[in-house]
Amino acid sequence: MGARQSAGLFVLPINSSTGLSIVNISFALAIGQFIWGLAQPIFGAIADKKGSYGVLVMGAFILAGGLALTTMVNSEWSLILTMGVLTAAGAGAGSFSTLIGATSRQLPMERRAFAGGFINAGGSFGQFIFAPLLQAIISGFGWVAAMLTMAATTLLTIPIASSLRSDLSSDKLVSSEKHEGGLVQQVRQAMHNPSYLCLHAGFFTCGFHVAFLVTHLPGEVALSGHSASVSATSLGIIGLFNIAGSLFAGFLGTRYRMKYILSVMYASRAVMIGLFLISPKTPLTFYIFAASLGFTWLATVPPTAGIVGKLFGTRYLATLFGLTLLTHQIGGFLGAWLGGIAMDHDGNYLWMWYADIVLASAAALVNLPIREDKPGR
Repeated sequence: MGARQSAGLFVLPINSSTGLSIVNISFALAIGQFIWGLAQPIFGAIADKKGSYGVLVMGAFILAGGLALTTMVNSEWSLILTMGVLTAAGAGAGSFSTLIGATSRQLPMERRAFAGGFINAGGSFGQFIFAPLLQAIISGFGWVAAMLTMAATTLLTIPIASSLRSDLSSDKLVSSEKHEGGLVQQVRQAMHNPSYLCLHAGFFTCGFHVAFLVTHLPGEVALSGHSASVSATSLGIIGLFNIAGSLFAGFLGTRYRMKYILSVMYASRAVMIGLFLISPKTPLTFYIFAASLGFTWLATVPPTAGIVGKLFGTRYLATLFGLTLLTHQIGGFLGAWLGGIAMDHDGNYLWMWYADIVLASAAALVNLPIREDKPGR
């Protein structure tokens, strides 16, 4: 996640060195947002059937290969293949659906929300470490060196993943849960559940918001006349504060209805963006904005996964939660791509900020009708 969430730092360097336009690069990263989401239910289904370890190892090699090949791109299509397909698919294989699915199967329900928050905090810590480190390498040695460093680092996930070799064989808690039919039947039931569909709608907005910011915040910083170090520091602050936000969301999920946690998070984003727009664009403003948003950044993941687990159990959680992440990344595709179009057309991101406020407000409302109990209860 540290590698994935720092991709925005490479937009301007790739633009300068290859001649590819901001729209070309934004479109490639937008494709990456969609592919990352598409990979979640696919790799989640494989993990549900075969176990998580093989999925994580495969994802590490795909991610490292995609990052390394990005250093050789010279066209929009080659960038789409590397950053848009390979790196996104590799990152998706080792992301939330696989990891939360693997751990939730081995934990009682009351501990799953906090476990999801803890996993999410790990991804945010990666962003906190990678963003300033990669920016320092870009400034000192160039973006190619930074990309190759990131590719090599991602392979360190392979020995760490060995702890999940037996996540299916030790799956004692899942065996006590009742499941009607197989995977296909579970997906059909989920797609006819209004609460599950409301989760998708809210998560769409989350993806739009996160992808827009992670891709175009460096551009917003540049428009305000600040150096790239302000961008890197802001992305690092987002990651740091989302560690606390993820753990706090996981803790709240053990005590309160998770739909209310989600609703408050989305509503707070609309307020924070509005305050950002009327504030002077100093470095301190960006840092405060990053800290405020960081607290809810991907802290929506634990309660969303927790509700899916409550509704349908954990046997196919990686797949069902992976599908919500696909919707999340459809929003992400639009956030990254439309941000580039807005910049090319208007020379600023103002209309994107307005759209973000409207979508965040709608997401806060759409989560309220969710029923967290299983159908029929």
